[in-house]
Amino acid sequence: MRPVWVRLLSVVALAWFACTPVHATPDDEIAFGMERRLKAAFIYKFAQYIEWPADAFASPAAPLIVGIVGADSIAEELQAATEGHAVKDHPIVVQRIKPGASIAAIQVLFVGKSEAARLSHWLNAVNRRPVLVITESEDALEQGSTINFTTEERRVRFAISLASADRNRLRIDSRLLGVAQRVYRTQ
Repeated sequence: MRPVWVRLLSVVALAWFACTPVHATPDDEIAFGMERRLKAAFIYKFAQYIEWPADAFASPAAPLIVGIVGADSIAEELQAATEGHAVKDHPIVVQRIKPGASIAAIQVLFVGKSEAARLSHWLNAVNRRPVLVITESEDALEQGSTINFTTEERRVRFAISLASADRNRLRIDSRLLGVAQRVYRTQ
């Protein structure tokens, strides 16, 4: 069996080069499965291109905690794909976040579509804290998300808000900016 990082790299390469369409067909479950695998792989890869301030972690060896709200299937994919892996010497821990739960210790927050109506609540909970906020809602960047997934021309893409990254004291590597569909500098 291939190592997890090879499988993740294969999925990401598939996204970049083949731009696998996500569309409604009799194979909807296959398309949905591919979409959630791609998003999980992207979330993992995004974290590798982010520089957090030192105070984002309790200690140099503290885990990188990825909180997932409103997307249990993506949480499952991400947990399976990152088990035993680290980002910049921080072991990865995936937590499913339920409404009302504390998100004080997270470094990455993914807000799924089913929580789009409560997006402002989640954004306020991490306001000006060093948290990478990733979403999949139509107007999420305008509300304060840092990275937002879109599906255009039946393909999974993403856009980045540098204003949100700056507000949350995050630095995004130029290599990630270079592959984003859009980069917004102000809001």
